[in-house]
Amino acid sequence: MHHRSRSYKIFSVCNNIFLLALGIICILPLIHILAVSFSASAPANANLVRFLPIDFTFAAWEQTLGNANFLRALWNGVFRTVLGTLISLTVVTLAAYALSKEDHEFRGRKWYVYSLIFIMLFNGGLIPTYILIQNLGMINTIWALVLPGAVNVFNMILLLNFFRTGVPKSLEEAALIDGAGHFRILFKIYLPISLPALATVGLFTMVGQWNSWFDGLIYLTDTTKYPLSTFLQTIIVQNDFSQINVNPDEVRALSERTVRSAQIFIGALPIILVYPFLQKYFVKGIVLGSVKE
Repeated sequence: MHHRSRSYKIFSVCNNIFLLALGIICILPLIHILAVSFSASAPANANLVRFLPIDFTFAAWEQTLGNANFLRALWNGVFRTVLGTLISLTVVTLAAYALSKEDHEFRGRKWYVYSLIFIMLFNGGLIPTYILIQNLGMINTIWALVLPGAVNVFNMILLLNFFRTGVPKSLEEAALIDGAGHFRILFKIYLPISLPALATVGLFTMVGQWNSWFDGLIYLTDTTKYPLSTFLQTIIVQNDFSQINVNPDEVRALSERTVRSAQIFIGALPIILVYPFLQKYFVKGIVLGSVKE
């Protein structure tokens, strides 16, 4: 017993050291980007900035936050993320509730589950998907960004397992005896109990929607409708500064690197701000429904 206790303590210390090192490795690049964004152009271009700003200045942030195109892309990104998350959560929750029933309660349940798993593993490809979106008249609309992929099968399976193992069957049976319908059971029993799982799935969906840039690049023909991720991709990766809408001399004075750093940090900020509010549900929600007691 003493040996096991000592081994457990050693494991805990090593595990904590490993997780601390991993956390530092993850956060240091973000600190570096923030330091570069607050630094003057000369030290930033000379790669002298590490984790503290040199010649502290707000110039890059003033340029970024004062840019109408950037603010419009930021709003587009927030709107796309909120709308896409709401649609996906609604569809996934309804599907998971129906598929969590027993076979005798929902005939053909297994066929639907196998079909959804199949489309999770295989898809029609980029060109057929684009043709479908075009034929549906969704090119250059927000619907081309939020409807394809709204049924995330991985998230649905996560919720399905939680509904089957985390919600007491006796509660549903009692509600059915009292005359409650399926929608009432879902909203009054399942959803309140399932907050950790819903928060986890919601976080996965939000991060996916916020970081998605490729669909905006191929489905949107009007650059003013670009969400922030697509907007930043065109500027940072493609070096297309036509949307920044400033004098080229002013851009050179500010340094492209400091402006890029400010834009990248602002792009990551919304998820960084949302995560602490969902973190208390995240660890619990990621494991609930993973085992059956």
